[in-house]
Amino acid sequence: EVQMAESGGGLVQPGGSLRLSCAASAFTFSNVALSWLRQGPGKGLEWIAEVLTGSSNTYYADSVKGRFTISRDDAKNTVYLQMSSLKPEDTAVYHCALGSEATWTLLGSWGQGTQVTVSS
Repeated sequence: EVQMAESGGGLVQPGGSLRLSCAASAFTFSNVALSWLRQGPGKGLEWIAEVLTGSSNTYYADSVKGRFTISRDDAKNTVYLQMSSLKPEDTAVYHCALGSEATWTLLGSWGQGTQVTVSS
């Protein structure tokens, strides 16, 4: 059974930074693309970033481009999301997921999430 566990969320002021981590197990981590999703209050799941195998290619939603950076460490079976210049509208539960923007819904596997609240 695929297991994915996010950590690193919390309360941060606008303009601040946070680094999220996601530890995964029960699959060959280095062989799969990985994404971060988020779900804001009263909203559906939104794809925001992906990293392909080998870490050479990353893609972002327009809403986070230039502020968030996704990376992976295959030796640690961990994917990260470095978030900077945070805005109140970034408030959401953040989930890591198997797959890319095109495939995460089909694979249907993501973690329980970690809460990020951006507020003064």
